Amino acid sequence: MNTFSKEWLIDALLKINQQGWIPNARPGNAGGVGNTIEDLLGIKENNLPIPNATEWELKAQRLDTTSLTTLFHMEPSPRALRFVPKVFLPKYGWQHEGAGTLYPLTEKSFRQTISGQGRSDRGFMVVVDHAAQKVMVSFDATAVGTVHATWLTEVAAVVGLGELNPQPYWGFRDLEHKAGTKLLNTFYVQAEVKREAGLEYFHYTKVQILRQFSFKGFLKAIEHGSVCVDFDARSGHNHGTKFRLRQNALPELYDNITTIL
Repeated sequence: MNTFSKEWLIDALLKINQQGWIPNARPGNAGGVGNTIEDLLGIKENNLPIPNATEWELKAQRLDTTSLTTLFHMEPSPRALRFVPKVFLPKYGWQHEGAGTLYPLTEKSFRQTISGQGRSDRGFMVVVDHAAQKVMVSFDATAVGTVHATWLTEVAAVVGLGELNPQPYWGFRDLEHKAGTKLLNTFYVQAEVKREAGLEYFHYTKVQILRQFSFKGFLKAIEHGSVCVDFDARSGHNHGTKFRLRQNALPELYDNITTIL
């Protein structure tokens, strides 16, 4: 793979913007906005071949999307407890929608996205504890919606309705290392989207250069609800705990932001 400079890449992105509407190179693929610009730039992966001591990557996103972007996977501590399959599923899980059809009748689910901005309708939220240097998961039975009254009764019978004990958490040091190795310096490109005659087109209208990952900004994003924690587990399989990002929030995680377009 050939290398190219940041200046070359900026110029190339400006020229792509000037091309206007460009057909999706991967029709039917949700990642088509990224695949299309990678093809236009002549790169095969989103790690940019810039000859620099610091690694770079390209992130492309639809301007109109409401979907969350996965930043990284990381299971909570204490790791030895295997908290999601051994505590959340058996004690706080609920019947899987596919129980009795796709899976055994006893199949349980623990699948939800939680943040630091208010509790989920099952009473869970993320709490940043600066004194303890931890990002923790908290449960409050009084915040559970009435639609889940039967489930709450089951939880009360199994484990009681107090706070999680112990509370699953991610230590600041471990979390900073994980996030810092995943959130590289980034060319962040966003595109408007339109459909004509059943075909999808992109117009790449927004470009930013994001440098110097900020763990302080990352913690603030958790507190503000821009970064969420996503649990996706059932009795037969834990799909992994993910830290996920809301639309347009990526610049919050960096100290140095340069707007190109």
